[in-house]
Amino acid sequence: MNNKKQTADHTFDAIVIGSGISGGWAAKELCEKGLKTLVLERGRDVKHLEDYPTMHTPPWEFPLRGQLPLSVKEENPIVSRCYAFKDDADHFFVKDKEHPYIQEKPFDWIRGYQVGGKSLLWARQVQRWSKYDFEGPGRDGFAVDWPIRYEDVAPWYSYVERFIGVSGNKDGLDTLPDGEFLKPWEMNKVERDIQERILAAYPERKFVIGRCAHLTEPAAHHLEQGRGKCMARSLCQRGCPFGAYFSSNASTLPAAAVTGNLTLRSNSVVHSLIHDDALGKVTGVRVIDSETMETTEFYAKVIFVNASALNSNLILLNSISDRFPNGLGNDNGLLGKFIAFHNYRGSISASVDRHLDSYYLGRRPTAVMLPNFRNVKRQEMDFLRGYMSFYSAGRKGWGSARNEEFGPGFKEANSNLGDWSVYMMMQGETIPKEESQVYLDPEQTDKWGMPLLRVDVGYDENDDKSLNDFLEQGVAMLEKAGCHGITTRDSKQAPGLDIHEMGGVRMGRDPATSMLNSFNQMHLCKNVFVTDGACMTSTGTQNPSITYMALTARAVNYAVEELKKGTIK
Repeated sequence: MNNKKQTADHTFDAIVIGSGISGGWAAKELCEKGLKTLVLERGRDVKHLEDYPTMHTPPWEFPLRGQLPLSVKEENPIVSRCYAFKDDADHFFVKDKEHPYIQEKPFDWIRGYQVGGKSLLWARQVQRWSKYDFEGPGRDGFAVDWPIRYEDVAPWYSYVERFIGVSGNKDGLDTLPDGEFLKPWEMNKVERDIQERILAAYPERKFVIGRCAHLTEPAAHHLEQGRGKCMARSLCQRGCPFGAYFSSNASTLPAAAVTGNLTLRSNSVVHSLIHDDALGKVTGVRVIDSETMETTEFYAKVIFVNASALNSNLILLNSISDRFPNGLGNDNGLLGKFIAFHNYRGSISASVDRHLDSYYLGRRPTAVMLPNFRNVKRQEMDFLRGYMSFYSAGRKGWGSARNEEFGPGFKEANSNLGDWSVYMMMQGETIPKEESQVYLDPEQTDKWGMPLLRVDVGYDENDDKSLNDFLEQGVAMLEKAGCHGITTRDSKQAPGLDIHEMGGVRMGRDPATSMLNSFNQMHLCKNVFVTDGACMTSTGTQNPSITYMALTARAVNYAVEELKKGTIK
């Protein structure tokens, strides 16, 4: 009797693994469609507003003014390379020693283990893919063809954008489709000047203001959720007291909770999915309590795997049974392979000595962006695919002068702002390759008994060629824009620091060459869906999160329809 009661208490309609950007969306959609849903998060609970300890702390109250002690950096060399790992947000990041992994090649795996995951830390840039991005692999003959096209995802992009709130301008570009936008942020005078000069020299290269998940003019449903207008503080990594940028904590998880169908369980490390070989389906998940080390099983008709790309690969690889001895659904041996990322190595700095009587308001949360213009509609270069470019301009001098006291002397010392500084960077598409993979170490485990993940992912000649083309074209554009003092930089940073790792459980048309179908459903496990970065067949050049969200909402809609039909039982 007790066992039956325990099983009943542990049984739900759906289970979602992970509470980050895609997991939060899965939870919202499943709960709103009436499914009793369990969300499992391996990290601690973080409640919106209640658990943002530094959100209002003035900079002078941080002992090192934003920096971390040298001892912390030395103990955490990987995460310390992340731009947001500072003393106002270090509590939202995974520390190196606490969660080890093995690097076959240098790879900086940046993680956030808490309710909300990296949705508390992301850069909030949300560009739709174009038809050319979905067509690219099939046309150019790398990876495998996407089983979907832009038209399949477009209505779901709109659905997601309206809910989360996206600022942007309708620019009419087929390489960067327009969306459902709130009021756009504005370029400053120098950025507009640069935009106009580059466009005059390169009519096909149209820089536009960035599109970001910030509320510039909150809609009624945003206000009903308690979300408010962005104040352009640029303190987003602390957790936003206004709920002005989209996060699971401020938006999707509360929407799920209000239905009464959500059960959220933190400190729950998912060990594996349980495959019943007799029934021929996954019946639930096996969970280790991160504090007590107790193992528990939970059951559901449908499972959404949203643990973030590499952790989703880890969980599926660890989900072995007599039917699937090499990982769940892994008959073709491709699970964990074809990992890709974004190439961020290239950047350019320059100066502008015009418009010295101008300034700008606030700290805008987005840059100016240029859609990819290489190999868009056909193969033109000696490398595959291309890169997006971003630039921003700001005044150099403010805050650099020192004065012993605040007041007129300080103001006078900082009144000479100097030239404008310009910064340009690339976000390059990398090509998924079979040898770029993650797999489980056969012997080493973490403190919860999970196998350590071995990461064997690196750059190739294609990445070097793309990088060099960006640096060459970027310099040429800035020269045409009248900039001076132009310098280029190859950061040589390891893959992973982009925090855009993708693949390993890719979508495709053929079960022999892919793991998921056109609705993110595992070919060989029909009640399991993967909708985070692990599902990606290729990376495109855009920031990926809006695509994860759209694919998740689309997959949940399909899964619920299949449950109603009885094709998922």
